[in-house]
Amino acid sequence: MTDTLYLTISVATMALVTYFIRMLPLAVFRKRIKSKFMLNFLYYVPYAVLAAMTIPAVFYSTELVPAAIAGFAAAVILSYFERGLLTVAIASCAAALAVQLIIQNFL
Repeated sequence: MTDTLYLTISVATMALVTYFIRMLPLAVFRKRIKSKFMLNFLYYVPYAVLAAMTIPAVFYSTELVPAAIAGFAAAVILSYFERGLLTVAIASCAAALAVQLIIQNFL
């Protein structure tokens, strides 16, 4: 399979999946949802999906697991204290880089 064909199929598949995900709730739920459980479930689904996609990428982002853990810990701690997105991103990258440099230079 050529690269162009693979890319075309991939983009078409992503477009269809995105369309169906956005269209399905409109087709299934015609009336206002009154169930508190269902409202809470639908409210937290995007956060759960984002976490499920992001967390594994964090731990595979470096060759050294302690560096990834340090970056993740810095991000969680700063997020807990409600720092801004840019601050959290820069601090977590800096923490991961610092741990990686320490491990590579001293061990």
